[in-house]
Amino acid sequence: MNFWKLNVALLAVTALTAGEAAAQNSRPNILMIISDDTGYGDLGPYGGGEGRGMPTPNIDKLADSGMTFFSFYAQPSCTPGRAAMMTGRIPNRSGMTTVAFQGEGGGLPAAEWTLASVLKLGGYDTYFTGKWHLGEADYALPNAQGFDVMKYCGLYHLNAYTYADPTWFPDMDPKLRAMFQRVTKGALSGNAGEPAVEEFKINGQYVDTPTINGAEGVVGIPFFDSYVEKAALGFLDDASAKPDKPFFISVNFMKVHQPNMPAPEFEHKSMSKSKYADSVVELDTRIGRIMDKLHETGMDKNTLVFYTTDNGAWQDVYPDAGYTPFRGTKGTVREGGNRVPAIAVWPGQIKPRSKSHDIVGGLDLMATFASAAGVALPDKDREGQPIIFDSYDMSPIMKGTGKSERTSWFYFTENELSPGAARVGNYKAVFNLRGDNGADTGGLAVDTNLGWKGAEKYVATVPQVFDLWQDPQERYDIFMNNYTERTWTMVTISAAIKDLMQTYVKYPPRKLQSASYSGPIEISRYQQFQWVRDQLAKDGVDIPMPTGN
Repeated sequence: MNFWKLNVALLAVTALTAGEAAAQNSRPNILMIISDDTGYGDLGPYGGGEGRGMPTPNIDKLADSGMTFFSFYAQPSCTPGRAAMMTGRIPNRSGMTTVAFQGEGGGLPAAEWTLASVLKLGGYDTYFTGKWHLGEADYALPNAQGFDVMKYCGLYHLNAYTYADPTWFPDMDPKLRAMFQRVTKGALSGNAGEPAVEEFKINGQYVDTPTINGAEGVVGIPFFDSYVEKAALGFLDDASAKPDKPFFISVNFMKVHQPNMPAPEFEHKSMSKSKYADSVVELDTRIGRIMDKLHETGMDKNTLVFYTTDNGAWQDVYPDAGYTPFRGTKGTVREGGNRVPAIAVWPGQIKPRSKSHDIVGGLDLMATFASAAGVALPDKDREGQPIIFDSYDMSPIMKGTGKSERTSWFYFTENELSPGAARVGNYKAVFNLRGDNGADTGGLAVDTNLGWKGAEKYVATVPQVFDLWQDPQERYDIFMNNYTERTWTMVTISAAIKDLMQTYVKYPPRKLQSASYSGPIEISRYQQFQWVRDQLAKDGVDIPMPTGN
């Protein structure tokens, strides 16, 4: 090689190295992929995949490329789970504690910050596609919550799109069916500051006719995720033409929430050939296509990819549901309702095939993404009132430079203000046994998996206590029994709950956005309400050490 060619080669290598360095030092693109009701134990990185009759090669590849989290927490159902991820705040702060249904209106308050509106402060292009489930009101839609564009936005869980279908519920009163047909919104698209446009209706049939005679058509549940994939791929193509502009895209697949109706090309493609397994294979394939596009455009080198799901697996509807090795299910404070799969990929920042057992969760995406983007979290909400975030930066964990500041996790169901369960370190105290229908469970028994159907069953200051290192399935209550005693764990757990409760004084929770009947309102509770408010303001919450007697 002559001197000139050698210099050219050296310059090329130098330029490439500089380009890679610039990519690593600049604000990363952020690609967030959320699935629905996906079982922790169904995915390859968590012992599932082929072992569960549903290979997940693309999700396996994600894990090989980055970090897999084994103590990552969501909330126990769809709306609160998505609200927590989107706002970085426990759901009772935003009022998003209950699953939103069509016709209720309302939704995520306009005053809330979202991942999108915070990243907009850092100059990010923002884009949303797929399941939203955070309300129907105009102010609650993605294009009013910081997203520049929303495309094929679904406002509900998949079941909701079957309510108006007479082939699903022929016994429904015609007047009620007419109401559902009137209020159920289909796939919505729109730009920020503009009215949303309904692209097509969604139903529970194997039909894919987005337009009929040039007008709005109908797309069935089996085909909806193909439109989400299409939107994501289109956005990535467009983003590749603007390499100097960082982006945040939130891709939200509707599956594998029931009813699991895999797209025709995925029917019987799983080893077990069940609807749920076929749908997991479909989910894995679509994630793979999005990652292929990211690599094809070269944007993968400077993109933080985060995959997780909105809540624990729903086992109630076996076999058309997810699997979790933990006790309980979606809708409960058990590990099975809250511990979920999560994988992060960030070339040059996260080492391949790394693993984390730190206590982290969907709440922490806010602080983590803001940190990556170089944006400080606001101390006022979007209406100028003081705001608190429940989010911790996971960057030190992901980069291998340190630990998260989070040491605890609080579990909530429905309208709880005090947590139904709390974890500090490896110990978990369960105060509210919602979900076991009040039935006693033996030492080796598992819950009856009744989810929301179970009545509340508080055990007050004498909770069940579990060591999640020794007993992740929550089988052995070690608060006080004939072989061990861990009442002392309540010192740190009670202190953590007290600190949480005191935050409600300075930062009052917002009005519930999807309030529903949750049992009788007792006269004594009504009379105690003002006393509780006064007590919180004066002394906080006094949680005495339980005696066990």
